[in-house]
Amino acid sequence: MRKRETTDRDNIVRVGISHGDINGVGYEIIIKTFMDSRIMENITPIVFGSSKAASYHRKVIDVDFNINLVKHARNAVPHRANIVNIIDTEVKIELGKSTSVAGELSYLSLEAATQALKDKEVDVLVTAPINKHNIQNDEFEFPGHTEYLADKFGQEDNLMLMVSNDTRIGIITGHIPIKDVSDAISEKLILTKARILHESLQKDFGIKKPKIAILGLNPHAGDNGLLGKDEEEVIIPAIKKGNEEGILLFGPYPADGMFGTTNYKKFDAILAMYHDQGMMPFKLLSFDSGVNFTAGLPIVRTSPAHGTAYDITGKGIASESSFREAVYLACDIFKNRKEYEQLKKK
Repeated sequence: MRKRETTDRDNIVRVGISHGDINGVGYEIIIKTFMDSRIMENITPIVFGSSKAASYHRKVIDVDFNINLVKHARNAVPHRANIVNIIDTEVKIELGKSTSVAGELSYLSLEAATQALKDKEVDVLVTAPINKHNIQNDEFEFPGHTEYLADKFGQEDNLMLMVSNDTRIGIITGHIPIKDVSDAISEKLILTKARILHESLQKDFGIKKPKIAILGLNPHAGDNGLLGKDEEEVIIPAIKKGNEEGILLFGPYPADGMFGTTNYKKFDAILAMYHDQGMMPFKLLSFDSGVNFTAGLPIVRTSPAHGTAYDITGKGIASESSFREAVYLACDIFKNRKEYEQLKKK
């Protein structure tokens, strides 16, 4: 458990939490995180979900945990875990299964938490894992949380940034098929993501002059055009333009060498060209503690780096480490942004 300095009531961060899929490990990791009261020295957690579902999961994993039921987020009791019911009736929980009921409740929770964020009833949002298939409906036609929140807050340009301590890996092309990656990559896209990352490192992480490594697309970063032209024709020109803007971009580097050695530790962040290029090494390095942060949005949103974990739901063995780190990171970024804005005014 990381030590946090005690602050006064005005500095307590109100953490809104969407409960994710009720048949997954969402409630287990939420309960385990807030069973340790030390985490609530500086935060007030507010779950948007079902008190009945929370009670069910508490009994299944057989732990002693109390959560305070409130009608509205603004009534949340500081330093205690709170829950706002998005549904008052009984809910059908089928552990480890993807159901339409679970999908509907995932959406209702996310919608309620997002609205509270818009209304400034909570300061940050931490999202428990959803099933990206059963949540789909007429109002939610997105690949995941990131795209939904980008739409809700009118911010098309954003960056999925995986964070674990000083390791930060951004994904340029996101959730698209491998066969489409090369066509999707352009100077404009690389520069857009690099600018978002550069600003986020300064504003959200307090790094004045961040150094960013750019990975190549092809094996050996194209090997001077022998194994592909993407590096010479697109990636290197984008790096040069970024440098001209004052962004410290380096590369392109072969992905295997970057992560096969400790070179990744020499940079404040790394931009990977496609999902698995960045996610595979990140999860190998930081699966239990990794956090997914959506950079570039006007609000702060984080989530654990894992999914619903249906296979271990209800067994009491799910690790809360990633979710706990997601809570800590959201609070740190919220405070860093406040300090950043204060410094800009001086």
